[in-house]
Amino acid sequence: MELWLALVLIAVALVGGAAVGIVIFKKSAEGHLGSAKDQANRILEDAIKSAESAKKEALISAKEEIFQMKKEADIDVKERRREVAHQEQRLAHKEETVDAKIEGLERKEAALGQKYEEVEALKEKTQILLDQQFVKLQEIAGITAEEAKAELVSRLDEQLKHETALKIAEYEEQFKEDADAKAKDILSLAIQRCAADHVSEVAISVVQIPSDEMKGRIIGREGRNIRTIENLTGVELIIDDTPDVITVSGFDPIRRETARIALEKLISDGRIHPARIEEMVEKARKEVEAVTKQAGERAVFETGVHGLHPEEIRLLGRMKYRTSFGQNALRHSVEVSLLAGVIADEMGEDVTAARRAGLLHDIGKSVTAEQEGSHIQLGVEIANKYHESKEIVHAIEAHHGDVDAVSVLDFIIQAADAISAARPGARREDVENYIKRLQKLEEVSSDFEGVDKAFAIQAGREVRVMVKPEVIDDDKMTILAHDIAAKIEGELNYPGQIKVSVIRENRAVDYAK
Repeated sequence: MELWLALVLIAVALVGGAAVGIVIFKKSAEGHLGSAKDQANRILEDAIKSAESAKKEALISAKEEIFQMKKEADIDVKERRREVAHQEQRLAHKEETVDAKIEGLERKEAALGQKYEEVEALKEKTQILLDQQFVKLQEIAGITAEEAKAELVSRLDEQLKHETALKIAEYEEQFKEDADAKAKDILSLAIQRCAADHVSEVAISVVQIPSDEMKGRIIGREGRNIRTIENLTGVELIIDDTPDVITVSGFDPIRRETARIALEKLISDGRIHPARIEEMVEKARKEVEAVTKQAGERAVFETGVHGLHPEEIRLLGRMKYRTSFGQNALRHSVEVSLLAGVIADEMGEDVTAARRAGLLHDIGKSVTAEQEGSHIQLGVEIANKYHESKEIVHAIEAHHGDVDAVSVLDFIIQAADAISAARPGARREDVENYIKRLQKLEEVSSDFEGVDKAFAIQAGREVRVMVKPEVIDDDKMTILAHDIAAKIEGELNYPGQIKVSVIRENRAVDYAK
């Protein structure tokens, strides 16, 4: 009972304590809430005051800015108004000036119109007078206007021919003096700087043998050794009564050189039979190939030409054994290359191209024995095959005048080729061809109206033409010399140049009785 009462008292005490706590908490919360409201009211009042202050400051700043902008705008408007007023004054002044000029032009136009009418009236009167005078002149002269015009045209034509001939002669003389002086300087310098030796070859080679007994060994039993040598090399061996000598005869110089070297090797070895002959001929061929390659490389080095195809170098080397009128083809090509380089240098042209074209201009001669065609055609084919430039190919094609020269390089190669071929002793020409060339020169020169006789002199370097004085006058002489020179250039092939001299002679003969 006491326990139960104790529990009830404890419960009552707890309930009472809780009620007292609630009352105390409520009063405390009400106190805190009132304090928070006061603080919030104070913050709000401060914010309102601060906003009012910022608003006033912004209004003041905006008013000041608006005032400044208005002030600047007023100044700008005043400036523009002043400028507009100034432009209006200038335009007004210009209008006044233009009006004054228009008035002046109108007055001048009126005056010109009046003068024009006066001039037209004078022209009519003048034309009438001229017509009357023209009729009187025809009556006095006894010829019509058409006849007078024809007479005048005829006289003018004769006068123009005379003046034309004089001018042609004057220009030719001046041009020849200048061109000859310059050409002589360039060519003499080129010849002096590029003077080169030349060799003359024939169609035979001579091989020395130690004794006549060796001749029999070379002939062999029933001639089998000599037949083997001739079949393998393509040459002819001439074994006659000349002591200690065997003659190798052949048109192809490379085959002849191969046979000569093979014979020397066989004679030195002493063992001569068909198998040994084949071996020695093959060795000789290789040796000749090596020599030709070295000759080509030496020519390239001597001329300073670079970038040639190896086959082009080999073909150049083959020209070591090729001759033209007794002049070695390889030495001739080297000489033309050096001459062309000097001429090009003096003229301010491409020296490298000139040397290259000069070295390759006769390369077709290295294959003329094996292929059909002229050395020019074959040279053009070789140059195109190994991708030489168009200028080089055309220079090769034009160096003998087969096609017209179209560039300075073409003329340089022609000149260098002529110089190398025309040097005294450089080439041999048989008498028959020489006479034919002189006869053709005289025939070409005689094939003109008014020509009496033509004579080729100075070994074909000059042709003198005698004309009929009653057909060719002094003025026509210059034109005739021009035409003869042009025909010679078009129809004849010749080294160097040919001088054309036209001679006209009048003779008065009488007899004293």
